[in-house]
Amino acid sequence: MKIGASTLAGIDRTLAETLEFIENLGLDYAELVHQFPSETIDVDILESYNLKYSIHSPFMDVNIAALQDKSRLNSINQIKDSIDIANKINAEAVVIHPGLAPFLANKYFLDKVYETANSSIKELGEYGEDLGVLATIENMPTFDGMLYKNLEDLNELLTSMDMSMTLDIGHANHAGYSPGAMYFDSIKHIHAHDNFGDDDAHLALGEGSIDLKCIIGILEEKHYNGIYIIEVNDYDSIKKSYEYIKKNF
Repeated sequence: MKIGASTLAGIDRTLAETLEFIENLGLDYAELVHQFPSETIDVDILESYNLKYSIHSPFMDVNIAALQDKSRLNSINQIKDSIDIANKINAEAVVIHPGLAPFLANKYFLDKVYETANSSIKELGEYGEDLGVLATIENMPTFDGMLYKNLEDLNELLTSMDMSMTLDIGHANHAGYSPGAMYFDSIKHIHAHDNFGDDDAHLALGEGSIDLKCIIGILEEKHYNGIYIIEVNDYDSIKKSYEYIKKNF
């Protein structure tokens, strides 16, 4: 198994500090959260660690499904910056959120929002392909305005575009999917965290109610060859999650 951790767990610390923690824990991969406070990533610093990387493109202030052209284009350009960095450091994947439908857009123009999101996803997929970067789209939790909470719909779209999915196991559980219903051939990257189904809590593995042995067992049986990124809230949860994986797999 390829196992890594997201720098989300150290978002209130320096990137160097978090990478050092991940490396010292014995993990091989780190997923760089490419947004404030790590909006600018020094590639030279990355090379000083014995780690391989994936990148989570900006999501806090971007929306590739925005109906306002300037907002959408700015969001696409920010994500293209992440793809450019991935190309420079030979990152294994870039994770992209599929966009949002704010209140009025959700109420009156939802079809147009999805049409816009799909166009943006296609553009980013082609941009990544041209640079030899795997651009993946992540399934979302069940919160108002989130797009592509439905795994079947996301898989159908990505298959039609010859693109790949980041399966977020916690998000899928929040959306009501059983572990046995989470697998699709389009999955090339994993976000692993736990919850009780009532919130997107990003708990350490084994601290929620998800049958992780089932879904990870299915992925291994299907010869999944991507990275399992532990995407939790703090350093201690990374450590607990890694111990859970070593104990159970």
